[in-house]
Amino acid sequence: MDQCLILAGTRHRRGAVTVRRDFAESAGCRSDLLIGREEAFGAAREQLARGGSVLLHGPAGIGKSTVLRTLAAEYAGTAHTVLRCSATESESHLPFLALADLLGLVLGDVSDALPAAQRTALESALTGRESTLQRDGLALRLAVLSALRALAADGPVLVVADDLQWLDPASAELLGFAARRLGDTPVRLLCAVRTEGPETEGAEYDRHLRASPPDTRAVRLGPLTRAQVSTLLDERGYSGLPRSTVRDIHRTSGGNPLFALELGRALAESPTPPRPGEPLPVPTSLRALVLSRLEMLSDEARRTLLVASAGARPTPALLHAAGRDNAEAETAQAATLGLLATAQEGPTVRFAHPLISAALYAEAPAPERRAAHAALSTAASDPIERARHLALATTGTDPEVAARLAEAAALSRDRGAPSVAASLGLLAARHTPADGAPGPDERRLTAADDAITAGEPDLARDIAREVLTRAGAPGERVRAWMVVIEAAGQAIGEVDAVFPQALADAGDDPRLLALVHYQLAWRSLVVQGDFAQGREDAAHAARLAARAGDRRTELLALAFQAQAETLMGHPAAPATIRRALEEPQDPRVACHHNGAGSSRFRWLVMSDRLVEARTTVTALLREVRRRGMAESEVHYLRFLAETELHSGHCGRALELSRESLTLARDAGIGEGAGAMQAALAEAAGGDVERALALAREAVRRAEEDGDAVYLSRALAALGHASLVAGDAGAAVRALRRVRELEAGAGITDPARGRWQGDLAEALVRTGEPAEAQDVIEVTRAHALRLGRESVLAVLDRAEAQVRAARGEHRAAVTRLTSARERLAGLGYGLEEARAAFALAALHAGRPGRAPGPASYDEAARLFRRCRALPWLRQVEAAVAAQAAGPPPAPPVVPDGLAGLASMERQVAALVMEGATNREIAARLFVSVKTVEATLTRVYRKLGIRSRVDIVRLAAGRRTD
Repeated sequence: MDQCLILAGTRHRRGAVTVRRDFAESAGCRSDLLIGREEAFGAAREQLARGGSVLLHGPAGIGKSTVLRTLAAEYAGTAHTVLRCSATESESHLPFLALADLLGLVLGDVSDALPAAQRTALESALTGRESTLQRDGLALRLAVLSALRALAADGPVLVVADDLQWLDPASAELLGFAARRLGDTPVRLLCAVRTEGPETEGAEYDRHLRASPPDTRAVRLGPLTRAQVSTLLDERGYSGLPRSTVRDIHRTSGGNPLFALELGRALAESPTPPRPGEPLPVPTSLRALVLSRLEMLSDEARRTLLVASAGARPTPALLHAAGRDNAEAETAQAATLGLLATAQEGPTVRFAHPLISAALYAEAPAPERRAAHAALSTAASDPIERARHLALATTGTDPEVAARLAEAAALSRDRGAPSVAASLGLLAARHTPADGAPGPDERRLTAADDAITAGEPDLARDIAREVLTRAGAPGERVRAWMVVIEAAGQAIGEVDAVFPQALADAGDDPRLLALVHYQLAWRSLVVQGDFAQGREDAAHAARLAARAGDRRTELLALAFQAQAETLMGHPAAPATIRRALEEPQDPRVACHHNGAGSSRFRWLVMSDRLVEARTTVTALLREVRRRGMAESEVHYLRFLAETELHSGHCGRALELSRESLTLARDAGIGEGAGAMQAALAEAAGGDVERALALAREAVRRAEEDGDAVYLSRALAALGHASLVAGDAGAAVRALRRVRELEAGAGITDPARGRWQGDLAEALVRTGEPAEAQDVIEVTRAHALRLGRESVLAVLDRAEAQVRAARGEHRAAVTRLTSARERLAGLGYGLEEARAAFALAALHAGRPGRAPGPASYDEAARLFRRCRALPWLRQVEAAVAAQAAGPPPAPPVVPDGLAGLASMERQVAALVMEGATNREIAARLFVSVKTVEATLTRVYRKLGIRSRVDIVRLAAGRRTD
């Protein structure tokens, strides 16, 4: 059945009975219908699948009808009969109208099954004839119940009722009477009711819940998050909006999808976007929706509400100070009309919905808005608020107003509110005369820097482009170019054309050249994957900045140089880190994710100093949160998750990585890196399928951005997740690419991505121990040179598996035992558990060993301590396989297959026995994909084309 079709108010029968579709409505089947509603939809779907009923509730425009229609479309195909009604406010006074919608089309099918008195009562209600209605209400109630039972005798019935709050009271009472008495009758109710605010919501839906079947589940639809609003707007074609505007839409709409879409449409249709401090253009449809009750207010009360809408956190005291002498009585009247919330949070005057405030402000004439801001500019106690109101009350340029705004922006910056600082900085630029010092463009560029710090790169980019259209001073032009480059993030390759222009504008000024060469260092690293060139560019930028006395750029360049040297395994890395940490320090650089603190953290992690690394990154995270540095917070959450993962705290790592990814998606920054780290955390302590999906997303984003640095990290995550998922072939393919990329980039420190042990293990599983040994030996040489003890221990674990594949069990046990002890001593809990698991599997696989779970107990304990659920499931599977009995004897390998690797010989021999790929996978404890990949190599090596050719070749016959 077409899942886009909703049967409503219809009789739908299968089999020999004719199907009648008297009412059908398209659900739209759009991909954006259920954005942010996945959890609620899943809960409702699960309840319906169990045969229960569902009551959806939430405010107007929140998406109840959408979810209801989608669920109805899905379950209409399983119901024998679908009945539907959708009431409206204008019709709620008409008795039995909803009952007529539900049963009017099926009355002829059930009337014969009803007793005469019930049939008469029901016909009277549906046709409007009075007859016995007033005298025999019980007969009518029983008639509705009997009608539903009669319909259910032929098969399940689904009753779909939207907008229960508008059901006429007579129909509502009858439906409730029947619903409470249906018992085991296969009738499900799928209903939606509007509940306005938190003060009344509980009582509203509880009243309707009491009129529903006893097994009804109430499912609340709440507001969308900012990220979900952004996705919804993108899906509906409003994708060009700056993130700062999306933030305003989310705040103004209160997360209501209908309101958000209307605001997005109004912005898309507006010829000029609103400037900072200006209201969003609220469309007429929404103004009418929320402002109709304003007509009942006096003019003075409206002015009081306008002042409240202009204030950040209005209180009665603030309104009094702003000249609204009767504020209490006027706000009480507004609360009675539903314009203000009745349950206030402390003394704050709070609107019932943010859209009421926005629409009230947008509706007011400009002179009245300026008068409200003028009153608040003296009434507000906070200097930042006073300056903002002064700016919005002033027209034209005014040096004094501009200076006060610049001071307020600096104060916001110090308070850790860079987004507010950016907004105030733009207001300062607007009020700065063209010949002012500093000039308007200089203030705009400072605001752009604040926007970058706040995680609003699109706003920063727009400011920089505006400056570039008119700025002639080299310093301002170069600063604007730097903002454009910073705003590009990891997609720095997309702004390649900027660099020649920036160099030309910089001329021979060492201060400006230092800025450009610092960004060139990032270009060399991200776009070209050339760490050596990036290091040289950074060193040159540091020298130029030192000559110009620009300590901030010098510190950033030294931090970049230190990080490049660390990843390259360059011996100068510790000395460069010390230089980057020398005084004097710039506080903004010291805690920045590209600053010296970040470089030191990376060096500590790679040097196996996990406790110090955790302390360092925790302090950095605390500081950037205090300063409101959104992008740095995203990265430091990810760094802390990495540290916890190394330490074997998989649950904590999972929480941190999810928080980092959520923040990255919300701000639109660092999403690829966040997906990469989240994939590793999911593979360790969460869901392996989700890990694979996140890793693929990270790879896709890195490839789209042309980001060579994170491409190798993302591929390493994909390889690791594939290995945990049991797909060794996919792991080998991904990790071989990592090896090639890092070799080309000059990365020699194996502690950078720690993927080498995974590659060696995957190669053993795919029957390529020689290549695995080569990976181990090359990596070990670098690890010994750099003193990477944890890497050496992981390599020993991998080499033990190589030796086990060659039959060297004693040597394998020795290496695994040593590796586990060293990893435990270094604090790498998860790697220790993996070594214990490998050791248990080695013991369990020894010939003649009796089956039993004891050898896996220690591995299970360690994985459980780490909360490494995917690994724990692997242990449980191994125990179950061992309990099932000893594995079959290894297949005899014919001489004709002697030239193949160990895994290849085993697979080929099992093919000879007639085993399917799935049976081979089960016997060898590998995935079906690994078997398929192994057979492909067998065909290639032996010059054959099919499984039949293997048998022929082994028997000494020609394959041609």
